[in-house]
Amino acid sequence: MKVNFIVEDSGAFKYLGCATAAKNLYNALSKKIDISYNDSSLDFDIAHFHTFGPRSLWYLHRFNGVSIITAHSTPNLNEGNLAVPGLVNWLYRPIYNRFDHIISVSNKCKNELVKMGCKPEITTIYNGIDPSLFSPDEAKRMSFRKKYNLTKKDTLILTVAQRTPRKGIYDFLEIAKRFPSYKFLWIGGFPYSLFSKEYNKIKKTLKNKPDNTMFPGFVEDIFEVYSAADFFLMPSFAEGHSIVMLEALSMKLPMIARDTEEYREAFNGMLSYFSQVEDLNEEVFSESNKKKYQKKAEEVSIYNIDKIADQHTKLYEKLCDA
Repeated sequence: MKVNFIVEDSGAFKYLGCATAAKNLYNALSKKIDISYNDSSLDFDIAHFHTFGPRSLWYLHRFNGVSIITAHSTPNLNEGNLAVPGLVNWLYRPIYNRFDHIISVSNKCKNELVKMGCKPEITTIYNGIDPSLFSPDEAKRMSFRKKYNLTKKDTLILTVAQRTPRKGIYDFLEIAKRFPSYKFLWIGGFPYSLFSKEYNKIKKTLKNKPDNTMFPGFVEDIFEVYSAADFFLMPSFAEGHSIVMLEALSMKLPMIARDTEEYREAFNGMLSYFSQVEDLNEEVFSESNKKKYQKKAEEVSIYNIDKIADQHTKLYEKLCDA
C-alpha cells in the first residue's frame, strides 16, 4: 500500500494549522507505511489531501487511485475569518464530492459536511500531536521574557491565532483591559492579508491597544513562546480541531477557552471555560486554578500522534480492500 500526501503548504497555507497537522501525521505514518509527501508521481494506491488549491486539484484530476481529503476547513470556519467568505464557500461541496472518502476532524465538522450535501462516506479522526516534542524549557522561558522585558513575576497569558474576528481578537483586547496587571501576548498575523475579515479595522484598533498587550506577529521558535507563558487563552468562536490547543496543552499550559461545542467535544474537562468576557475573574488566573488545569492538560495524551496514525492506517487498509 503506497500513500501520497498532497498538501498545499506554501504562501498563506504554510501559516495555517492544516499544514502543521498534515506534517505531524506524515512524520508518524512514515514510520509505519510506505508514504510520500507531495510526490508528483501518480503511482500510488491512495492520495490523501489536506487542503485544496490549484496544485492539489490538478493532481486529483489525474489520479486514478483512492482519493481522501481531510476536511480541516469548512464554510463555517471562513465566517469571521475571510473578508468575503462567499467567494470560496460555494466551492466546498462540489470539491469535497469529488473525493472517494472524507475525514472530518470533529463530529461537529462531520455534521456540517453532511448538512451541506457531501456524498462520500465521512470518518471522524481527530488531529494528533507528538508529546515528545513538547516540554517546557526554563532557558527558553527566560530568553523570551528577557527579549520582551517581562519579569519572572509577570503573569503572561498567550494566544496563538490569526488576527481575525472569528479568532476572538476583540474579546482578547477587552480581557486585557479588564486585567491590567497581567501581560497578554498574541502570536500570529494576517496570512490572508487584505482578504482577512476586518483587516483595516483590526489594524486601526491595534494602534490603540492596551499597554499590557503585545502583538509581535509570527515567531521562529514557538516552543520559546509556549515556555514563556503561564496560561493559554483561546477566545476563538469556532475551530475544527485546533493544533495550537494541542500544542499548548502538551506544553502543560493551563487553558482558558470559549465555551463552544467543538471544544467540549474534543477537550471536555481539560479546559476552563468562559462564554462572555464578563465571566472571567481573578480566580481564573489564580495559582490554584493554574495547577488544577496544568494537571488536566496531561489528558491531551489521548491525541498522541501514534494513535492517530494507527487510525489512519486502518482506514487506508479498509479503503484499499473495498
